[in-house]
Amino acid sequence: MAQIIPVAPFDYVVFGGTGDLATRKLLPALFHRDIDGQIPEEATIFAISRRSYTAAEYADFVQSHLRRQTQGAEIRPQDWARFLRRLRHVTLDAGSDQGWENLARALGPGNGRVRVFYLATSPQYYGTIARRLAAAGLAGDAARLVVEKPIGSDLSSARRINDEIGGVFDEGRIYRIDHYLGKEAVQNLLALRFANSLFEPLWNSMWIDHVQISVSETVGLEGRAGYYDGAGAVRDMVQNHLLQLVCLVAMEPPQTLAADAVRDEKLKVLRSLGSLTQSRESCVVRGQYVAGAIDGSAVPGYADELGGNARSRTETYVAMKLSLANWRWAGVPFYVRTGKRMARKASEIVVQFKPVPHSIFGDSAPLVANRLIVRLQPDEGITLRLMTKEPGPGGLRLRSVPLDLSFAETFSTRFPEAYERLLMDVVRGNTTLFMRRDEVEAAWSWIDPSILEWERSSEHPKSYVAGSWGPSAATALIERDGRTWHEELS
Repeated sequence: MAQIIPVAPFDYVVFGGTGDLATRKLLPALFHRDIDGQIPEEATIFAISRRSYTAAEYADFVQSHLRRQTQGAEIRPQDWARFLRRLRHVTLDAGSDQGWENLARALGPGNGRVRVFYLATSPQYYGTIARRLAAAGLAGDAARLVVEKPIGSDLSSARRINDEIGGVFDEGRIYRIDHYLGKEAVQNLLALRFANSLFEPLWNSMWIDHVQISVSETVGLEGRAGYYDGAGAVRDMVQNHLLQLVCLVAMEPPQTLAADAVRDEKLKVLRSLGSLTQSRESCVVRGQYVAGAIDGSAVPGYADELGGNARSRTETYVAMKLSLANWRWAGVPFYVRTGKRMARKASEIVVQFKPVPHSIFGDSAPLVANRLIVRLQPDEGITLRLMTKEPGPGGLRLRSVPLDLSFAETFSTRFPEAYERLLMDVVRGNTTLFMRRDEVEAAWSWIDPSILEWERSSEHPKSYVAGSWGPSAATALIERDGRTWHEELS
């Protein structure tokens, strides 16, 4: 059974407390931590929004959302009552100078109590909210600031946001959250590499042929058209989620698991990424979905979801071939891909080992190279594919079979979702799984030249049918090298 370690009393203050992120992820995460006994009795959750709610109205609002999120779960009446008692709602327009004294009054004197300010808002408000928290006397040493991606839309805007929030909160109290880093399978990647003597000696260009990282979604815009059409798959997914996964796969062993030791090694990976602009046509494929079907139901194309804007050149899919200029990974390509309206929702990392140098089994027993597969979603786990003999007489017949670790089956208990772990890490003051300023800016420095080239060109993303696995050009990108995308995903 998982060990539940309580945290110190805290105030969690969620700006955007009636929004989609708060109701789908943040409040359910805090609710589950409360059910598991991790949150102390004195802890309080404040929701900040422009709406006017009485305490009872906001409690009803939250409970209705939580019931939809926890359908089928048996939740005791006392668990509901305890969590709803923690809730407070404060009406405040974060874009206005007025009303901040109401928030300060609702919070009361801090007396050294940990206060987490979670900005589940548009990034354009990050600096403004930070400054107004300081003006209201709420940004003291025990206060911590959590900001969601995207941190800007390019290097210049990222630096501006970092300067603004960094002018109020020192770097050690800023938590740039990427929920992918809170997933069990992602953290198990560190355990797999650094807690087992089996893999780390093989974790280099001598033994690994290539790495694939895939993140596919079946959903389309889901009401985010305004944001997404100005961002696209590269800004929305590659610059943060996928590059963070590349870092965890490729980084050197840190001296310890201390936050800065881990983040120093991730930064080295980002700074070793090879340029995409010199060989863009052979290294990058951008796509945009057209009408198709998901799970047997017809879905519109991207242009239709935008209201018929057929001129949009925003990519909803991207596949890239990345290279790392360092001794460990020289010559090992990292293939990454992500897209919306794909055939299936799945996220995984595939480490493809090199084939055996010589087969003693002849042509009758073709060998399949070993693969290590780390599944991030939907069913988190780890699979190692090995060659073994099929049982029975009549010759030596070989087959590639999986050694499979399913977290759900192996650990017969519910394990926390990513946001649950990360929200509690903020309270503890553990920044290991959060991005540091120089990481964010290094990622933007690498991708900015490519984005600028695309915006200057007249190139339109290649079309792919919703419910497929992306443009045919993405298949060609990897097959030109004599490799294929991981077949179990597709």
